Amino acid sequence: MSWIISLVISFVITAVVTPLLIPFLKKLKFGQMILEDGPTWHAKKQGTPTMGGLGFILAMTVASLIVSQSVETLFVVIVGLLFGVVGFVDDYIKVVKKRNKGFSASAKFICQSVVALGASVFMYVMNSHTVKIPFVEGSFDFGILYVVFVMFVMLATVNSVNLTDGVDGLTSSVSVACALFFLFAAIKLEFAGVAVALAAMIGGVLGFLLYNFFPAKVFMGDTGSLYLGGILSAAAVMMGLEFSLIIAGFVFLSETLSVIVQVTSFKLTGKRVFKMSPLHHHFEMCGWKETKIVGVFTLVTLVLSAICYIGLK
Repeated sequence: MSWIISLVISFVITAVVTPLLIPFLKKLKFGQMILEDGPTWHAKKQGTPTMGGLGFILAMTVASLIVSQSVETLFVVIVGLLFGVVGFVDDYIKVVKKRNKGFSASAKFICQSVVALGASVFMYVMNSHTVKIPFVEGSFDFGILYVVFVMFVMLATVNSVNLTDGVDGLTSSVSVACALFFLFAAIKLEFAGVAVALAAMIGGVLGFLLYNFFPAKVFMGDTGSLYLGGILSAAAVMMGLEFSLIIAGFVFLSETLSVIVQVTSFKLTGKRVFKMSPLHHHFEMCGWKETKIVGVFTLVTLVLSAICYIGLK
C-alpha cells in the first residue's frame, strides 16, 4: 500500500505549495496570454497565473522518490520531468518573452522527439519490445520497430494532453480519471514502482484541482500538461499498455483528431466540421458551460478506464 502514502504526500504538498506559488507567479507577471483565435469570452482569463504545474511537479517528484527509488519509478518520473522541461521553456517564452505561440513548432517537436527517443531506446535495451493487446491473452512483438512505436505513442500523448488544456480543470480532471486505470493496472500487474508514481500524480493533480477548477485561480501551463502526458505515456510504456492508452485516453485522442479533421476539411473544402477546435471549444460554442464539459469528458474517461480494466488480461 505504499502507493497510498505517495498519493497522500503529493496531495498535501501540492495543496500547501500552490496557494503560495500563485502570488509568486503573479509577482513575476507569469500571466496567461489568451489566443486571439480562441473563444472571445476567454479574454477575461487574461493574466491568470500560469505555470502552476510547477507545484504538482515538485510534489509528485518528492512523493514518488520518498516512497520508491526503483527503476520503474525513476523511469516514469524522469520522462515526465523531461517533457515538463520542454513545456517550461515554451511557457517561459510565452509569458516572459511575450511570444504567445511559444517557441517554434519545429523546435518544440525536436525537443519532444529527443526525450521520446531516449525513453524508447532505454525500454528496448531493457529487452521490452512487446505490447499487450486489450481483452485478449497475448501481446504483439514489435521488434526493432518498437522504438518508433513508443516514440509515436509518447509524442501523440503529450501533445494530445496539451491540446486538452483549454477549459478550467479539464486536463486535470481527465488526467486523474485516465491515471486511475493505469494505477489499478499497475497494482494488478505488480508494477509497484509505476503504481507509486501514478498515485503521486493523482494526489498532486487533485491538490492542484482545488485551485484549477472553475473559475481557475491558476493554470498548469504547458509545463504541467506536457509533464502529465509524459507521466501517462511513460507508465503505459513501462507496463506494455500502449494500446489501452488509446481507449482510456480517448478524450485526449478526440481532441487531437478534432484539430486534424478541422484543418484538413478547411484546407480541402474551405468548410469547418466543428464550430471551433479542439473539441472542447466546439462544445463551448454549442453553449455548454465549462463545468459541464469537464464533467462529461471526465465521466467518459472514467467509463472507458473501467472498460480497459475489465479487459486487462
